[in-house]
Amino acid sequence: MAENRRCTWCGDDPLYQQYHDREWGVPCRDDRTLFEFVVLEGAQAGLSWITVLRKRETYRKAFANFDVHRVAAFDDSDVERLLQDPGIVRNRLKVVSTITNARHFIELQKEYGSFSDYLWGFVDNQPIVNHWTSLAEIPVSTELSDKISKEMKKRGFKFFGTTICYAFYRRWGW
Repeated sequence: MAENRRCTWCGDDPLYQQYHDREWGVPCRDDRTLFEFVVLEGAQAGLSWITVLRKRETYRKAFANFDVHRVAAFDDSDVERLLQDPGIVRNRLKVVSTITNARHFIELQKEYGSFSDYLWGFVDNQPIVNHWTSLAEIPVSTELSDKISKEMKKRGFKFFGTTICYAFYRRWGW
């Protein structure tokens, strides 16, 4: 049995290791999963990924199992409810942006057939394969993340700057 090679960033935390081994770098074309990561990446802004990863199950419950249509229908009372939930990042701007982003996500689905088709169109439907040998080599953003985040910002997305965008698409294999 081949030994699983892990990136050093996941350390010895079992949750981080499980995430690394099962999800990190796996190409994703499922809109529900992509929406989940739009939500979680937005929550991560200014925080560590492990902080958000530890809150992931609560996020699933709080945000209707990442059902984009249900989240897009959230109203002010839902925002207030979410701000009382200690299991998520209780930042009003991040909570409101999740609802706003859900609405824009749906607009992209309508325009492109799926959010996945929209995103994968930026790379001609082919994953980007990098061969970093150390954490120091990995950039915090790229020309591609600049382009995608700028486009999404024009479409109204919040908490999806170039660094978040780069982390977002690196998670699923670009």
